[in-house]
Amino acid sequence: MAASFANTQVSGKVATRHVAQGRVAPFRATGVRKTAGAQIPSSFFAGVSVPQRVFAVSGARSVSRAVQTVFAIKDGAVLEGRKLRVAVIGGGPSGACAAETLAKGGVETFLIERKLDNCKPCGGAIPLCMVEEFDLPLEIIDRKVTKMKMISPSNREVDVGKTLSETEWIGMCRREVFDDYLRKRAQNLGATVLNGLFMRSEQQGSDGPFTIHYTSFADGSKMGTPSTLEVDMIIGADGANSRIAKEIDAGEYDYAIAFQERIRIPEDKMKYYENLAEMYVGDDVSPDFYGWVFPKYDHVAVGTGTVVNKTAIKQYQQATRDRSKVKTEGGKIIRVEAHPIPEHPRPRRCKGRVALVGDAAGYVTKCSGEGIYFAAKSGRMCAEAIVEGSANGTKMAGEDAIRMYLDKWDRKYWATYKVLDILQKVFYRSNPAREAFVELCEDSYVQKMTFDSYLYKTVVPGNPLDDVKLLVRTVSSLIRSNALRSVNSKSVNVSFGSKANDERVVVA
Repeated sequence: MAASFANTQVSGKVATRHVAQGRVAPFRATGVRKTAGAQIPSSFFAGVSVPQRVFAVSGARSVSRAVQTVFAIKDGAVLEGRKLRVAVIGGGPSGACAAETLAKGGVETFLIERKLDNCKPCGGAIPLCMVEEFDLPLEIIDRKVTKMKMISPSNREVDVGKTLSETEWIGMCRREVFDDYLRKRAQNLGATVLNGLFMRSEQQGSDGPFTIHYTSFADGSKMGTPSTLEVDMIIGADGANSRIAKEIDAGEYDYAIAFQERIRIPEDKMKYYENLAEMYVGDDVSPDFYGWVFPKYDHVAVGTGTVVNKTAIKQYQQATRDRSKVKTEGGKIIRVEAHPIPEHPRPRRCKGRVALVGDAAGYVTKCSGEGIYFAAKSGRMCAEAIVEGSANGTKMAGEDAIRMYLDKWDRKYWATYKVLDILQKVFYRSNPAREAFVELCEDSYVQKMTFDSYLYKTVVPGNPLDDVKLLVRTVSSLIRSNALRSVNSKSVNVSFGSKANDERVVVA
């Protein structure tokens, strides 16, 4: 078997590996000499472990005509003269935390993000445990929420948070501030942050490197510059519409549309939301989710989401604003945001040397819609598995390392996702069921179990006697809600906010 190196331009022991609009970054090759049209037997490379690939570039002006010959590197092979190279696509919490962990672990890391000032429509709530676990400074947290109001379809208000101690709170942040901090921290630890839009990737054989094609906006232009980057592994952290997921045929999933308006309200009304968040439930604000009013630095975020009726999202948003208008009256909308949110994990989350994390993998919980913590955690866990599998970047890693992350993730969080999925199906199916849900939230035992599980991301064992009492109350509330549903199913109309009465849904 012979390998053809026609027109290869390699001087001494330096070959090129990174080509971006004529820019090359050298890496050290062992025992490679300049050749011209020679047929070299593969046995010539016996004992040559790194790199087992040579990229041929015929001058800086002829990048598009580059000829490359690639030799596969098996998983576990020692990388001599260089470190494992990983591209992280997407710079949200999952991508930034993956890049940080990889860089700290000795892996050469590239983080590609198109919108470095992105403001994702997100409630921005983070659990208390995340602050310590991810070493987050308090400066990036806008508000410490210690009180919440659950508001039923009939506008019954239940105060939630009475079981919290003086040191317990839920953090509220702005994603543009939060994400930027995580990216810069990864960059300071050695990751290369590229302002670019991922277009596609291609791999040279199952054990060969990936060529990342992306549009670079490093020069500040709106059109960007076509660029390429060669890496060994890819982490897809590029959100619900992940291009990486499409490339590995990760499968389809249901997704919600989240719609959010940032509203600057008068100071006296902002005082009301100083440490308070509100959650509204009802067919008017969402047929399968909830509406929210969450406090930020100098404004509130008002939003909602839905899976089953995406085309009506603006009507649900109007209803959310109408339900909260007494407390937000006089406000000015300063930003409008919308984004898809995954509803369950994708059927496939890895393929070969490609892994998915965060929203790209589908790690958003049902019922609560929480995604920030699980995004950051999945990015870190995936990167930790790669660092371990590559012996701190000194060996080639592959699918075995990625599956270590997936197995650990599923063992740790599968039950959480399943329970919240069941809760959503039980309590978000009708207005009477939502009334029962809000009623249950008034119970101190329910509040304690809920907040302890949320704030510390652990399954808190309950008191057996209290668990039995809760079960009885839950069944009683559901029976009562079903009775109300049966009585009202033929006559109860719910209008969409301030829209005319001809836009209605019937509670069924």
